[in-house]
Amino acid sequence: MNKLLGKRMASWMLLAGAAALAGCAGLTGGGPSAASSAPVYRCEQGLQFTVRFVNNTAVLKGARGDDVLLRDAGGQGTQTVYSNPRLRAEFGLGAGGREAALQYLQPPPLVARCVRD
Repeated sequence: MNKLLGKRMASWMLLAGAAALAGCAGLTGGGPSAASSAPVYRCEQGLQFTVRFVNNTAVLKGARGDDVLLRDAGGQGTQTVYSNPRLRAEFGLGAGGREAALQYLQPPPLVARCVRD
């Protein structure tokens, strides 16, 4: 069991490093002009974030920091679920698929419903 957990954590760290390198190389469209083209979500409690979907990952940038999330099993229809040890995010919610739900797992815990602009 510990071996599996160790492998998963190593995968998270490799993915985070790859995403950081991709951002430096411009593969994720980093930079001020690209940030404005990324979908913006506005949430309860005044939160706001942008998201980029790249190869089964979601890269969130917002007030609570940047997160690289891996695609998880779950979701129905067009809904998708991504997570890391700190955050779980569901996209494609609501009648039009423009809503998301964030669940911050580490202190302070927070659950927020969000809508894409």
